[in-house]
Amino acid sequence: MKILLTRRLHDFAIKELKKRYQVEIHTGKIPMPKNLLVSKIKDKDGLICYPYDRIDSDVINAGVRLRAISTFSVGYDHIDNIAASRKGIVVSYTPEVLTNATADLTMALMLDLFRRVSDGDRLILKGGWRTILGPYEFLGYDLHGKTLGIVGMGRIGMAVAKRALGFEMNILYHNRKRISSQKEKSLKVQYVSLEELFTRSDVISIHAPHTPKTHEMVNLRLLKKMKRTSFLVNTARGKIINEKDLATALKQKIISGAALDVFGNEPVDDSNPLTKLPNVVITPHIGSATVETRKKMAEITVQNLILSLSGKRPIYQVKVESSHSDQP
Repeated sequence: MKILLTRRLHDFAIKELKKRYQVEIHTGKIPMPKNLLVSKIKDKDGLICYPYDRIDSDVINAGVRLRAISTFSVGYDHIDNIAASRKGIVVSYTPEVLTNATADLTMALMLDLFRRVSDGDRLILKGGWRTILGPYEFLGYDLHGKTLGIVGMGRIGMAVAKRALGFEMNILYHNRKRISSQKEKSLKVQYVSLEELFTRSDVISIHAPHTPKTHEMVNLRLLKKMKRTSFLVNTARGKIINEKDLATALKQKIISGAALDVFGNEPVDDSNPLTKLPNVVITPHIGSATVETRKKMAEITVQNLILSLSGKRPIYQVKVESSHSDQP
C-alpha cells in the first residue's frame, strides 16, 4: 500500500509507517498546494494530513484508491467527511490527547490578559520602564473570583472549568446540549443562554468547533453585550469570530482585550488588524504544542491510519454529520 503525508511527522512515526507501507512525504510549500495534492493522491491508499490542509471533494474524488484519511488534529472541519463517507473512506482524528495542553494554554492567556504579562514584557523591551511604578500605574485585574463564560462544554471546555475552580471563579457555560446535572454539580457550572453568557462574564473562552452554525458567531452584536472591562479568549477555531468586528470592538474599547491562538486565515501577518492592537495577546496556534502532546498525537495519527487500512476501527473515527459535544 502507498500513503501520502502532507508534511513530515515525527521520526519514530515515519519509521513505523515505513515498516508497512510505501511512504511519500511532501517537503515543499505548506500547506501542500491543491493541484499537487490532487495529483499525488491518485495512487495512494492512505493520507495523513493536518488542520490547514483542505481535503475537499476534489481531493477525495481524485483518490481512486483512497481508503483512509488520518488527520493530526482534534478538528476535522478541513475534511469533506460526507464526500469521504460516500466513497467508503474512513476519517480519523486525535481528540482527547490535546485536551490538557489546550486547557493549560487557555488559562495562561487569561492570566496574561488580566495581569498584563505581555504588556509588561513589551514595556521593558521598548525601554519604557524608566521609573518605579506607583500605586495607580500599570494595573491589571484579579483573575480570582471573576466570572468565566465557556462557549462549548466539551472535553476542553470541561478541562478549563476544572482549572478555573482553582481560581475560585464563577463559571457559566453555553452548549448546544446542556450537560448532565451531575457534571454541572461536579464542575460547579451554570448553564445560560449565549446572550446571558456574553452579558455576565468577565472573560469568555471559546471551545466550540467551527461549523456552519458557529461560523463568525461571535460578532459585533454579541461583543456589544460584553462588559467594557471584560476579555475574550479563543483557542478553538479562528473562523468562529468575525475578526473585523472584534478589531472594531477592541479599537472602540467596547471590551478591554482579547487573547487569540487561532485565526480565520493562518499564518497571520501584519495585514491582519488584530496584530497591531495593544490590547491583544496573540500566539501562533500552539494549543497542542507541547513535547508530550505532539508525540502522543503522532502515535494516535499513525495507529488510526494503520487500523483503518487493516479494515479495523481506528481509535478515534469521525462520524458523518455527528453531533459534536463542543458545539454551542
